[in-house]
Amino acid sequence: MAYYSVLAVTPTSEDWIPDYIGPANRLVAQYGGKYLARTASHSQLEGEESSAALRIVIEWPSKEAAEGFMKDADYAPHLAARTKGSNSFHFLIEGKDDLA
Repeated sequence: MAYYSVLAVTPTSEDWIPDYIGPANRLVAQYGGKYLARTASHSQLEGEESSAALRIVIEWPSKEAAEGFMKDADYAPHLAARTKGSNSFHFLIEGKDDLA
């Protein structure tokens, strides 16, 4: 079953970004992930304002793939840099409909 990472990222520093993109792209692909959206072009349609500079959606083939990516030793320094240099929120969503 597919899983989806949904992120809201607002950089507080851009120092980490050039060194982040290449390794993140490679590791997402290594774990079978596919970027569906990485964009600053977004708008909020409902609820209390929750701003973010970037919205990112990644499709994963499984929960294990998403968690493997997040725990990968090669990703650890890049995750630490992103965490230090941004306000980030990351949700992992199972691709199913519990209300059907």
